[in-house]
Amino acid sequence: MIDFNRPAMVGKELEYIADAVRRGALCGDGYYSKQCSRWMKERYHAGHAMLTTSCTHALEMAAYLVDIQPGDEVIMPSYTFVSTADAFVLRGARIVFTDIRPDTLNLDEKKVEAAITPRTRAIVPVHYAGVACEMDTIMDIAAAFRLKVVEDAAQGVESEYKGKPLGTIGDFGCFSFHETKNYTMGEGGALLFHDDSMLERAEILREKGTDRSRFFRGQVDKYRWVDYGSSYLPSELNAAYLYAQLEEHDKINEKRLSLWKLYHDSFLDLEESGLVSRPVIPEGCRHNAHMYYLKAKDLEERTRLIGWLREKGIYSVFHYVPLHSSPAGQKFGYFSGEDRYTTRESERLIRLPMFYDLKPEEALYIIDAVHAFYA
Repeated sequence: MIDFNRPAMVGKELEYIADAVRRGALCGDGYYSKQCSRWMKERYHAGHAMLTTSCTHALEMAAYLVDIQPGDEVIMPSYTFVSTADAFVLRGARIVFTDIRPDTLNLDEKKVEAAITPRTRAIVPVHYAGVACEMDTIMDIAAAFRLKVVEDAAQGVESEYKGKPLGTIGDFGCFSFHETKNYTMGEGGALLFHDDSMLERAEILREKGTDRSRFFRGQVDKYRWVDYGSSYLPSELNAAYLYAQLEEHDKINEKRLSLWKLYHDSFLDLEESGLVSRPVIPEGCRHNAHMYYLKAKDLEERTRLIGWLREKGIYSVFHYVPLHSSPAGQKFGYFSGEDRYTTRESERLIRLPMFYDLKPEEALYIIDAVHAFYA
């Protein structure tokens, strides 16, 4: 069986985990957490980068830091993971879902302005498959209406929009280092931002509402409970695993891009024959080969294709069920405008196996199996 995903192990992960144990401090914000944060700050020219226990928690922190209040509205695509909405619902927000672009499956920037009401507080673009949303337009709208922008860049680590790293364009950016992502720590994430005035609040929030970070810097003689907070610090064991992967980011990225290109080139004939649609990478976007997907004719054909591949020993999956069609989506939000593409495109999409250790011969076997289905 060819798995859909296998977490990467590329170098010194186990060595660094053992070193973290020898250092004798396994809780958060130790040596390896600081190394990961420093790496992200330097690599992405971010003012601040904080490791978190998940991208979900990074989004929760962002929702708090942009001061979402009960009754505020937050605009986002319906085609996304539940965490994108959950983080703001927990603060009492009402979610305003908008349609997606059929080419990238990202938030349609042309639908955003019509979704704005006097209650709108933030826009949350989701960079699907590591391909950037049209951020210039989104940022211009945000500036015009004085809205905050929180980038859900869970899939966008190492991707860029017009030379800018995803996660560093809006007010806050949220990364995921879940085991299905390009770089992993099992479960984990990061929050990136530039505004120095947010740093102390973010530290307190992340440290269970205490000024523990100031205490360890010698700025106060004891740490106290000073504000709302939770436990958002990952273990040093997770951070050690991640740091080994970040050191090998080029190696991981090049391998994934080569597999992505192999898929993409091999399915050109099926697209030209009108049988499938391939991913689209707009001009000015540099993607990270987070996933490879095809779009079948419709839901029925996709279901048959997934079953066909399973018979061949290939584990492929569909992706999100649009949030606005779910019970919680109907309870906590509403869809703005016409659902022209969200449901239709979500029912066509199939994700193929894509991970660092996928062998070229396995990829070729998958490619042949897809061709055989359409033959």
